[in-house]
Amino acid sequence: MSRTSAPAPVDQQADAPLSHGLKQRHLSMIALGGVIGAGLFVGSGAGIAAAGPSIVIAYAVSGLLVMLVMRMLGEMSAANPASGSFSVHAERAIGPWAGFTAGWAFWFLLCVAVGLEGIGAAKIMTGWLPGTHEWAWVALFMLVFCGTNLAAVKNFGEFEFWFAAIKVGAIALFLGIGALAILGILPGTDAPGTANLTGEGGFLPNGTEGLVVGLLASVFAYGGLETVTIAAAESEHPVQGVAKAVRTAMWRIAVFYIGSMAVIVTLVPWGDPKVVEKGPYVATLDHLGIPAAGQIMNVVVLVALLSAMNANVYGASRMACSLVARGQGPRALGRTSGGVPRTAVLVSSVFGFLCVLLSYWRPNDVFTWLLNMIGAIILVVWIFIAVSQLVLRRRTEREDPSKLVVKMWLYPALTWVALAGMVAIFVLMAREPDTRTQLYYTGGLTVALAAVGYVRQVRARRVGAAG
Repeated sequence: MSRTSAPAPVDQQADAPLSHGLKQRHLSMIALGGVIGAGLFVGSGAGIAAAGPSIVIAYAVSGLLVMLVMRMLGEMSAANPASGSFSVHAERAIGPWAGFTAGWAFWFLLCVAVGLEGIGAAKIMTGWLPGTHEWAWVALFMLVFCGTNLAAVKNFGEFEFWFAAIKVGAIALFLGIGALAILGILPGTDAPGTANLTGEGGFLPNGTEGLVVGLLASVFAYGGLETVTIAAAESEHPVQGVAKAVRTAMWRIAVFYIGSMAVIVTLVPWGDPKVVEKGPYVATLDHLGIPAAGQIMNVVVLVALLSAMNANVYGASRMACSLVARGQGPRALGRTSGGVPRTAVLVSSVFGFLCVLLSYWRPNDVFTWLLNMIGAIILVVWIFIAVSQLVLRRRTEREDPSKLVVKMWLYPALTWVALAGMVAIFVLMAREPDTRTQLYYTGGLTVALAAVGYVRQVRARRVGAAG
Protein backbone atom coordinates (compact mmCIF):
# COMPACT_ATOMS: atom_id res chain seq x y z
CA MET A 1 0.00 0.00 0.00
CA SER A 2 1.25 3.50 -0.72
CA ARG A 3 2.05 5.99 1.99
CA THR A 4 -0.74 8.37 2.82
CA SER A 5 -1.18 11.20 5.26
CA ALA A 6 -2.78 10.61 8.60
CA PRO A 7 -6.43 9.68 8.04
CA ALA A 8 -9.16 11.77 9.57
CA PRO A 9 -11.31 10.07 12.20
CA VAL A 10 -13.86 8.04 10.32
CA ASP A 11 -16.74 9.70 12.22
CA GLN A 12 -15.78 13.07 10.69
CA GLN A 13 -14.92 11.91 7.19
CA ALA A 14 -17.10 10.98 4.25
CA ASP A 15 -16.88 7.28 3.57
CA ALA A 16 -16.58 7.42 -0.23
CA PRO A 17 -18.03 9.74 -2.93
CA LEU A 18 -20.47 7.24 -4.40
CA SER A 19 -23.87 7.68 -6.02
CA HIS A 20 -27.20 6.62 -4.54
CA GLY A 21 -28.65 4.80 -7.53
CA LEU A 22 -30.02 1.67 -5.85
CA LYS A 23 -33.77 1.67 -5.37
CA GLN A 24 -35.54 -0.01 -2.48
CA ARG A 25 -36.69 -2.87 -4.73
CA HIS A 26 -33.04 -3.52 -5.65
CA LEU A 27 -31.94 -3.57 -2.03
CA SER A 28 -34.84 -5.76 -0.97
CA MET A 29 -34.13 -8.36 -3.65
CA ILE A 30 -30.37 -8.26 -3.02
CA ALA A 31 -31.14 -8.99 0.63
CA LEU A 32 -33.58 -11.72 -0.31
CA GLY A 33 -31.41 -13.45 -2.91
CA GLY A 34 -27.98 -12.74 -1.44
CA VAL A 35 -28.39 -15.62 0.99
CA ILE A 36 -28.91 -18.10 -1.87
CA GLY A 37 -25.60 -19.13 -3.42
CA ALA A 38 -23.82 -22.01 -5.08
CA GLY A 39 -22.73 -23.12 -1.60
CA LEU A 40 -26.34 -24.01 -0.87
CA PHE A 41 -27.14 -25.62 -4.23
CA VAL A 42 -23.94 -27.68 -4.53
CA GLY A 43 -21.75 -27.47 -1.43
CA SER A 44 -24.45 -28.64 0.97
CA GLY A 45 -24.14 -32.17 -0.48
CA ALA A 46 -20.85 -32.78 1.37
CA GLY A 47 -22.47 -31.62 4.62
CA ILE A 48 -25.38 -34.03 4.17
CA ALA A 49 -22.99 -36.91 3.40
CA ALA A 50 -21.12 -36.22 6.64
CA ALA A 51 -23.96 -35.37 9.04
CA GLY A 52 -26.89 -37.29 7.56
CA PRO A 53 -30.33 -36.04 8.63
CA SER A 54 -28.72 -34.05 11.46
CA ILE A 55 -27.59 -31.56 8.81
CA VAL A 56 -30.86 -29.79 9.66
CA ILE A 57 -29.52 -29.18 13.18
CA ALA A 58 -26.17 -28.03 11.76
CA TYR A 59 -27.84 -25.46 9.51
CA ALA A 60 -30.14 -24.33 12.31
CA VAL A 61 -27.22 -23.73 14.70
CA SER A 62 -25.03 -21.94 12.15
CA GLY A 63 -28.11 -20.06 10.90
CA LEU A 64 -28.76 -18.77 14.42
CA LEU A 65 -25.16 -17.52 14.60
CA VAL A 66 -25.50 -15.78 11.22
CA MET A 67 -28.74 -14.13 12.32
CA LEU A 68 -26.99 -12.71 15.39
CA VAL A 69 -24.10 -11.43 13.25
CA MET A 70 -26.49 -9.81 10.77
CA ARG A 71 -28.44 -8.19 13.59
CA MET A 72 -25.22 -6.70 14.99
CA LEU A 73 -24.11 -5.54 11.56
CA GLY A 74 -27.57 -4.14 10.87
CA GLU A 75 -27.53 -2.14 14.10
CA MET A 76 -24.22 -0.49 13.20
CA SER A 77 -25.02 -0.02 9.50
CA ALA A 78 -28.41 1.58 10.18
CA ALA A 79 -26.78 3.95 12.68
CA ASN A 80 -23.90 4.82 10.30
CA PRO A 81 -24.43 3.63 6.69
CA ALA A 82 -21.11 3.29 4.86
CA SER A 83 -19.93 1.45 1.76
CA GLY A 84 -17.07 0.09 3.88
CA SER A 85 -19.64 -1.52 6.21
CA PHE A 86 -17.94 -3.57 8.96
CA SER A 87 -14.49 -2.18 8.04
CA VAL A 88 -15.70 1.32 8.88
CA HIS A 89 -17.34 0.09 12.07
CA ALA A 90 -14.16 -1.75 13.13
CA GLU A 91 -12.11 1.39 12.53
CA ARG A 92 -14.47 3.52 14.60
CA ALA A 93 -14.69 0.98 17.42
CA ILE A 94 -11.22 -0.58 17.65
CA GLY A 95 -8.84 1.53 15.60
CA PRO A 96 -7.52 2.06 12.04
CA TRP A 97 -5.54 -1.21 12.15
CA ALA A 98 -8.77 -3.16 12.66
CA GLY A 99 -10.54 -1.41 9.78
CA PHE A 100 -7.51 -2.05 7.57
CA THR A 101 -7.34 -5.75 8.51
CA ALA A 102 -11.07 -6.49 8.16
CA GLY A 103 -11.42 -4.49 4.94
CA TRP A 104 -8.46 -5.84 2.99
CA ALA A 105 -9.04 -9.42 4.19
CA PHE A 106 -12.63 -9.21 2.91
CA TRP A 107 -11.47 -7.63 -0.37
CA PHE A 108 -9.04 -10.52 -0.86
CA LEU A 109 -11.80 -13.05 -0.06
CA LEU A 110 -14.19 -11.51 -2.60
CA CYS A 111 -11.61 -11.33 -5.38
CA VAL A 112 -10.58 -14.98 -4.98
CA ALA A 113 -14.27 -15.92 -4.77
CA VAL A 114 -14.91 -14.15 -8.10
CA GLY A 115 -12.33 -16.45 -9.68
CA LEU A 116 -13.83 -19.56 -8.09
CA GLU A 117 -17.33 -18.67 -9.23
CA GLY A 118 -16.07 -17.94 -12.74
CA ILE A 119 -14.47 -21.40 -12.90
CA GLY A 120 -17.69 -23.05 -11.67
CA ALA A 121 -19.85 -21.19 -14.21
CA ALA A 122 -17.41 -22.01 -17.03
CA LYS A 123 -17.56 -25.73 -16.20
CA ILE A 124 -21.35 -25.66 -16.62
CA MET A 125 -21.04 -23.87 -19.97
CA THR A 126 -18.42 -26.30 -21.32
CA GLY A 127 -20.71 -29.15 -20.25
CA TRP A 128 -23.44 -27.70 -22.42
CA LEU A 129 -21.08 -26.73 -25.24
CA PRO A 130 -18.28 -29.34 -25.44
CA GLY A 131 -15.16 -28.18 -27.23
CA THR A 132 -15.31 -24.63 -25.88
CA HIS A 133 -12.61 -23.45 -23.48
CA GLU A 134 -13.22 -22.67 -19.81
CA TRP A 135 -10.87 -19.68 -19.84
CA ALA A 136 -12.86 -18.12 -22.71
CA TRP A 137 -16.11 -18.37 -20.75
CA VAL A 138 -14.47 -16.91 -17.64
CA ALA A 139 -13.10 -14.04 -19.74
CA LEU A 140 -16.58 -13.38 -21.16
CA PHE A 141 -18.20 -13.39 -17.70
CA MET A 142 -15.49 -11.09 -16.36
CA LEU A 143 -16.01 -8.64 -19.22
CA VAL A 144 -19.78 -8.61 -18.71
CA PHE A 145 -19.71 -8.04 -14.96
CA CYS A 146 -16.77 -5.69 -15.07
CA GLY A 147 -18.80 -3.70 -17.61
CA THR A 148 -21.99 -3.66 -15.52
CA ASN A 149 -20.04 -2.54 -12.46
CA LEU A 150 -18.17 0.16 -14.41
CA ALA A 151 -21.51 1.66 -15.43
CA ALA A 152 -23.98 3.27 -13.04
CA VAL A 153 -24.70 1.36 -9.84
CA LYS A 154 -28.33 0.91 -10.91
CA ASN A 155 -27.06 -1.57 -13.56
CA PHE A 156 -25.58 -3.72 -10.81
CA GLY A 157 -28.90 -3.40 -8.97
CA GLU A 158 -30.90 -4.50 -12.01
CA PHE A 159 -28.72 -7.55 -12.65
CA GLU A 160 -28.93 -8.61 -9.02
CA PHE A 161 -32.67 -7.96 -8.92
CA TRP A 162 -33.37 -10.44 -11.72
CA PHE A 163 -30.71 -12.94 -10.64
CA ALA A 164 -32.19 -12.95 -7.14
CA ALA A 165 -35.73 -13.27 -8.50
CA ILE A 166 -34.74 -16.44 -10.41
CA LYS A 167 -33.00 -17.95 -7.36
CA VAL A 168 -35.87 -17.13 -5.02
CA GLY A 169 -38.39 -18.52 -7.51
CA ALA A 170 -36.39 -21.75 -7.90
CA ILE A 171 -36.12 -22.28 -4.13
CA ALA A 172 -39.81 -21.52 -3.62
CA LEU A 173 -40.76 -24.00 -6.37
CA PHE A 174 -38.44 -26.65 -4.92
CA LEU A 175 -39.90 -26.22 -1.43
CA GLY A 176 -43.44 -26.36 -2.81
CA ILE A 177 -42.78 -29.58 -4.76
CA GLY A 178 -40.97 -31.04 -1.74
CA ALA A 179 -43.84 -30.24 0.63
CA LEU A 180 -46.34 -31.89 -1.71
CA ALA A 181 -44.13 -35.00 -1.95
CA ILE A 182 -43.71 -35.21 1.84
CA LEU A 183 -47.48 -35.03 2.26
CA GLY A 184 -47.96 -37.67 -0.45
CA ILE A 185 -49.97 -35.27 -2.61
CA LEU A 186 -47.51 -35.11 -5.52
CA PRO A 187 -48.67 -37.49 -8.29
CA GLY A 188 -46.64 -40.68 -8.47
CA THR A 189 -45.11 -40.34 -5.00
CA ASP A 190 -45.89 -41.77 -1.58
CA ALA A 191 -45.41 -39.93 1.69
CA PRO A 192 -41.95 -41.00 2.99
CA GLY A 193 -42.81 -40.46 6.64
CA THR A 194 -39.72 -40.55 8.88
CA ALA A 195 -38.02 -43.50 7.16
CA ASN A 196 -35.14 -41.43 5.75
CA LEU A 197 -34.76 -39.46 8.98
CA THR A 198 -34.43 -42.41 11.31
CA GLY A 199 -33.25 -45.23 9.01
CA GLU A 200 -29.74 -45.93 7.71
CA GLY A 201 -27.99 -45.27 11.01
CA GLY A 202 -30.53 -42.95 12.57
CA PHE A 203 -30.70 -39.18 12.81
CA LEU A 204 -26.99 -38.98 13.75
CA PRO A 205 -25.51 -41.75 11.58
CA ASN A 206 -21.90 -40.59 11.96
CA GLY A 207 -22.22 -39.37 15.53
CA THR A 208 -21.15 -35.96 16.75
CA GLU A 209 -18.07 -35.99 14.48
CA GLY A 210 -20.31 -36.06 11.43
CA LEU A 211 -22.42 -33.28 12.90
CA VAL A 212 -19.29 -31.16 13.41
CA VAL A 213 -18.24 -31.59 9.75
CA GLY A 214 -21.77 -30.66 8.68
CA LEU A 215 -21.71 -27.62 10.97
CA LEU A 216 -18.44 -26.35 9.49
CA ALA A 217 -19.77 -26.86 5.94
CA SER A 218 -22.96 -24.98 6.78
CA VAL A 219 -21.20 -21.97 8.35
CA PHE A 220 -19.35 -21.11 5.16
CA ALA A 221 -22.45 -21.61 3.00
CA TYR A 222 -23.94 -18.45 4.56
CA GLY A 223 -21.34 -16.10 3.07
CA GLY A 224 -22.74 -13.23 1.00
CA LEU A 225 -25.21 -11.73 3.43
CA GLU A 226 -22.77 -8.92 4.27
CA THR A 227 -23.09 -7.39 0.78
CA VAL A 228 -26.49 -5.92 1.55
CA THR A 229 -25.01 -3.56 4.18
CA ILE A 230 -22.40 -2.44 1.63
CA ALA A 231 -25.09 -1.84 -0.99
CA ALA A 232 -27.30 0.02 1.51
CA ALA A 233 -24.91 2.97 1.48
CA GLU A 234 -25.76 3.53 -2.22
CA SER A 235 -29.52 3.17 -1.85
CA GLU A 236 -32.09 5.96 -1.90
CA HIS A 237 -32.85 5.52 1.81
CA PRO A 238 -29.83 3.82 3.44
CA VAL A 239 -31.09 3.68 7.03
CA GLN A 240 -34.56 2.34 6.22
CA GLY A 241 -33.17 -0.02 3.58
CA VAL A 242 -30.66 -1.78 5.79
CA ALA A 243 -33.12 -1.91 8.68
CA LYS A 244 -35.74 -3.67 6.53
CA ALA A 245 -33.18 -6.09 5.05
CA VAL A 246 -31.85 -7.17 8.44
CA ARG A 247 -35.30 -7.59 9.96
CA THR A 248 -36.24 -10.11 7.28
CA ALA A 249 -33.02 -12.12 7.69
CA MET A 250 -34.57 -14.56 10.18
CA TRP A 251 -37.35 -15.94 7.99
CA ARG A 252 -35.13 -15.95 4.88
CA ILE A 253 -32.55 -18.16 6.59
CA ALA A 254 -35.20 -20.40 8.14
CA VAL A 255 -37.09 -20.92 4.87
CA PHE A 256 -34.30 -21.13 2.31
CA TYR A 257 -31.57 -22.99 4.14
CA ILE A 258 -33.09 -24.93 7.01
CA GLY A 259 -36.31 -25.62 5.07
CA SER A 260 -34.38 -26.92 2.07
CA MET A 261 -32.23 -29.25 4.16
CA ALA A 262 -35.33 -30.61 5.93
CA VAL A 263 -37.06 -31.35 2.60
CA ILE A 264 -33.97 -33.03 1.11
CA VAL A 265 -33.15 -35.38 4.00
CA THR A 266 -36.82 -36.28 4.43
CA LEU A 267 -37.25 -37.28 0.77
CA VAL A 268 -33.85 -38.75 -0.16
CA PRO A 269 -31.72 -41.30 1.77
CA TRP A 270 -28.76 -39.29 3.06
CA GLY A 271 -26.31 -41.98 1.89
CA ASP A 272 -27.41 -41.77 -1.76
CA PRO A 273 -24.18 -41.05 -3.72
CA LYS A 274 -26.13 -38.74 -6.06
CA VAL A 275 -26.44 -36.25 -3.18
CA VAL A 276 -22.72 -35.47 -3.55
CA GLU A 277 -22.21 -36.34 -7.22
CA LYS A 278 -25.10 -34.32 -8.65
CA GLY A 279 -25.89 -32.05 -5.72
CA PRO A 280 -28.73 -32.46 -3.19
CA TYR A 281 -31.32 -30.49 -5.17
CA VAL A 282 -30.80 -32.44 -8.40
CA ALA A 283 -30.75 -35.71 -6.42
CA THR A 284 -34.09 -34.83 -4.81
CA LEU A 285 -35.77 -33.84 -8.09
CA ASP A 286 -34.40 -36.99 -9.76
CA HIS A 287 -35.74 -39.07 -6.88
CA LEU A 288 -39.18 -37.54 -7.42
CA GLY A 289 -39.03 -38.23 -11.16
CA ILE A 290 -39.08 -34.58 -12.22
CA PRO A 291 -38.12 -34.48 -15.95
CA ALA A 292 -34.82 -32.76 -16.87
CA ALA A 293 -34.12 -32.05 -13.19
CA GLY A 294 -30.37 -31.93 -13.74
CA GLN A 295 -30.51 -29.34 -16.50
CA ILE A 296 -33.07 -27.24 -14.65
CA MET A 297 -30.83 -27.06 -11.58
CA ASN A 298 -27.74 -26.43 -13.73
CA VAL A 299 -29.45 -23.29 -15.02
CA VAL A 300 -30.25 -22.22 -11.44
CA VAL A 301 -26.70 -22.95 -10.24
CA LEU A 302 -25.30 -21.00 -13.20
CA VAL A 303 -27.49 -18.04 -12.24
CA ALA A 304 -26.33 -18.35 -8.61
CA LEU A 305 -22.67 -18.36 -9.69
CA LEU A 306 -23.08 -15.39 -12.05
CA SER A 307 -25.00 -13.51 -9.37
CA ALA A 308 -22.20 -14.14 -6.87
CA MET A 309 -19.59 -12.94 -9.40
CA ASN A 310 -21.53 -9.75 -9.99
CA ALA A 311 -22.06 -9.11 -6.28
CA ASN A 312 -18.46 -9.88 -5.33
CA VAL A 313 -16.97 -7.55 -7.96
CA TYR A 314 -19.33 -4.88 -6.61
CA GLY A 315 -18.52 -5.58 -2.95
CA ALA A 316 -14.75 -5.73 -3.53
CA SER A 317 -14.69 -2.43 -5.43
CA ARG A 318 -16.76 -0.61 -2.80
CA MET A 319 -14.67 -1.98 0.05
CA ALA A 320 -11.45 -0.89 -1.70
CA CYS A 321 -12.89 2.56 -2.42
CA SER A 322 -13.96 2.99 1.20
CA LEU A 323 -10.53 1.93 2.49
CA VAL A 324 -8.80 4.47 0.23
CA ALA A 325 -11.23 7.22 1.28
CA ARG A 326 -10.10 6.58 4.87
CA GLY A 327 -6.40 6.70 4.00
CA GLN A 328 -6.00 2.91 4.14
CA GLY A 329 -4.79 2.22 0.59
CA PRO A 330 -3.27 3.62 -2.63
CA ARG A 331 -5.09 6.75 -3.78
CA ALA A 332 -5.37 5.56 -7.39
CA LEU A 333 -7.80 2.82 -6.29
CA GLY A 334 -10.21 5.40 -4.89
CA ARG A 335 -10.80 7.37 -8.08
CA THR A 336 -14.49 7.68 -8.89
CA SER A 337 -16.25 8.77 -12.05
CA GLY A 338 -19.99 9.31 -12.19
CA GLY A 339 -20.24 8.04 -8.61
CA VAL A 340 -18.58 4.70 -9.55
CA PRO A 341 -15.10 3.61 -8.32
CA ARG A 342 -14.01 2.47 -11.78
CA THR A 343 -10.34 1.84 -10.96
CA ALA A 344 -11.31 -0.35 -8.01
CA VAL A 345 -13.74 -2.29 -10.24
CA LEU A 346 -11.00 -2.92 -12.81
CA VAL A 347 -8.39 -3.97 -10.24
CA SER A 348 -10.83 -6.28 -8.44
CA SER A 349 -11.87 -7.90 -11.74
CA VAL A 350 -8.26 -8.35 -12.91
CA PHE A 351 -7.30 -9.93 -9.58
CA GLY A 352 -10.25 -12.32 -9.90
CA PHE A 353 -9.20 -13.28 -13.43
CA LEU A 354 -5.61 -13.79 -12.20
CA CYS A 355 -6.94 -16.32 -9.68
CA VAL A 356 -8.55 -18.21 -12.58
CA LEU A 357 -5.25 -18.28 -14.48
CA LEU A 358 -3.46 -19.55 -11.38
CA SER A 359 -5.99 -22.39 -11.14
CA TYR A 360 -4.82 -23.50 -14.61
CA TRP A 361 -1.09 -22.75 -14.24
CA ARG A 362 -0.44 -23.79 -10.63
CA PRO A 363 -3.45 -25.82 -9.38
CA ASN A 364 -1.41 -27.85 -6.86
CA ASP A 365 0.45 -25.08 -5.05
CA VAL A 366 -0.30 -21.39 -5.64
CA PHE A 367 -4.04 -21.78 -6.21
CA THR A 368 -4.40 -24.19 -3.27
CA TRP A 369 -2.48 -21.66 -1.17
CA LEU A 370 -4.99 -18.93 -2.14
CA LEU A 371 -7.95 -21.18 -1.32
CA ASN A 372 -6.55 -22.03 2.09
CA MET A 373 -5.96 -18.36 2.90
CA ILE A 374 -9.62 -17.45 2.35
CA GLY A 375 -10.89 -20.55 4.20
CA ALA A 376 -11.84 -18.86 7.47
CA ILE A 377 -11.76 -15.14 6.61
CA ILE A 378 -15.52 -14.80 7.04
CA LEU A 379 -15.15 -15.90 10.67
CA VAL A 380 -12.45 -13.26 11.21
CA VAL A 381 -14.83 -10.64 9.77
CA TRP A 382 -17.63 -11.83 12.06
CA ILE A 383 -15.39 -11.46 15.12
CA PHE A 384 -14.56 -7.88 14.12
CA ILE A 385 -18.32 -7.23 13.71
CA ALA A 386 -19.13 -8.59 17.18
CA VAL A 387 -16.34 -6.72 18.97
CA SER A 388 -17.22 -3.50 17.11
CA GLN A 389 -20.88 -3.81 18.08
CA LEU A 390 -20.00 -4.21 21.76
CA VAL A 391 -18.05 -0.95 21.66
CA LEU A 392 -20.25 1.13 19.34
CA ARG A 393 -23.54 0.24 21.02
CA ARG A 394 -22.36 1.79 24.28
CA ARG A 395 -20.96 4.82 22.46
CA THR A 396 -24.14 5.37 20.42
CA GLU A 397 -26.39 5.06 23.48
CA ARG A 398 -24.29 7.73 25.15
CA GLU A 399 -23.94 10.12 22.20
CA ASP A 400 -27.11 9.76 20.06
CA PRO A 401 -29.62 6.99 21.01
CA SER A 402 -31.94 8.06 18.14
CA LYS A 403 -29.52 6.36 15.69
CA LEU A 404 -30.39 2.93 17.07
CA VAL A 405 -33.08 2.19 14.48
CA VAL A 406 -32.14 -1.50 14.64
CA LYS A 407 -31.12 -2.97 18.01
CA MET A 408 -29.25 -6.15 18.83
CA TRP A 409 -31.44 -8.52 20.82
CA LEU A 410 -30.63 -8.91 24.54
CA TYR A 411 -27.51 -6.77 24.31
CA PRO A 412 -24.80 -7.53 25.38
CA ALA A 413 -25.59 -11.15 26.33
CA LEU A 414 -26.32 -12.42 22.79
CA THR A 415 -23.28 -10.62 21.38
CA TRP A 416 -21.10 -12.54 23.83
CA VAL A 417 -22.94 -15.77 22.95
CA ALA A 418 -22.17 -15.14 19.27
CA LEU A 419 -18.50 -14.48 20.03
CA ALA A 420 -18.33 -17.72 22.02
CA GLY A 421 -19.89 -19.53 19.05
CA MET A 422 -17.25 -18.14 16.69
CA VAL A 423 -14.43 -19.21 19.01
CA ALA A 424 -16.02 -22.67 19.25
CA ILE A 425 -16.03 -22.96 15.44
CA PHE A 426 -12.33 -22.06 15.36
CA VAL A 427 -11.68 -24.81 17.90
CA LEU A 428 -13.66 -27.30 15.81
CA MET A 429 -11.72 -26.28 12.70
CA ALA A 430 -8.45 -26.91 14.54
CA ARG A 431 -9.62 -30.46 15.34
CA GLU A 432 -10.38 -31.38 11.71
CA PRO A 433 -7.35 -32.09 9.44
CA ASP A 434 -9.04 -30.65 6.34
CA THR A 435 -9.95 -27.35 7.98
CA ARG A 436 -6.88 -27.05 10.22
CA THR A 437 -4.72 -26.06 7.24
CA GLN A 438 -7.22 -23.37 6.23
CA LEU A 439 -7.18 -22.05 9.79
CA TYR A 440 -3.39 -21.72 9.76
CA TYR A 441 -3.26 -19.97 6.38
CA THR A 442 -6.13 -17.60 7.22
CA GLY A 443 -4.50 -16.88 10.57
CA GLY A 444 -1.23 -16.05 8.83
CA LEU A 445 -2.95 -13.65 6.41
CA THR A 446 -4.87 -11.97 9.25
CA VAL A 447 -1.75 -11.51 11.40
CA ALA A 448 0.19 -10.10 8.44
CA LEU A 449 -2.57 -7.59 7.61
CA ALA A 450 -2.96 -6.62 11.27
CA ALA A 451 0.79 -6.01 11.55
CA VAL A 452 0.81 -3.80 8.44
CA GLY A 453 -2.30 -1.98 9.66
CA TYR A 454 -0.80 -1.36 13.09
CA VAL A 455 2.49 -0.04 11.65
CA ARG A 456 0.51 2.31 9.40
CA GLN A 457 -1.57 3.44 12.38
CA VAL A 458 1.52 4.20 14.50
CA ARG A 459 3.21 6.01 11.59
CA ALA A 460 0.08 8.10 10.90
CA ARG A 461 -0.15 9.01 14.59
CA ARG A 462 3.47 10.18 14.62
CA VAL A 463 2.98 12.22 11.44
CA GLY A 464 -0.13 13.78 12.98
CA ALA A 465 1.72 14.61 16.20
CA ALA A 466 4.67 16.11 14.28
CA GLY A 467 2.29 18.19 12.13
